[in-house]
Amino acid sequence: MKAIALAAAVAASAPAPRPRRRHHHAHPSHAPATVAQATAATLADGEVRKVDKEAGKITLKHGPIKSLDMPPMTMVFQVKDRAFLDKVKTGDKVKFTAEEKAGAYVVTSIDAAK
Repeated sequence: MKAIALAAAVAASAPAPRPRRRHHHAHPSHAPATVAQATAATLADGEVRKVDKEAGKITLKHGPIKSLDMPPMTMVFQVKDRAFLDKVKTGDKVKFTAEEKAGAYVVTSIDAAK
């Protein structure tokens, strides 16, 4: 009985827990629509190798993609918006952002490099 009373007294004297702070992390649905809105740290350099408007895909030979911890390579990406494919053509040097969604790599913004 004394142990229960002692435990209750200790619990009553303990400071109240601090309220949890809300963190405002970026969510994939808030990804930038254009490269101009993306930060330089997330941009990757690439060269367009193929544009497949029917399939909504683009093949890019790219440098490292830091946000995905991906080394340089050539690969096929899906695009977030098929209108991206009207902005570039085979051979264009580009700056782009990409993310992984449900096991697929998706270009979330792309512009011809200046």
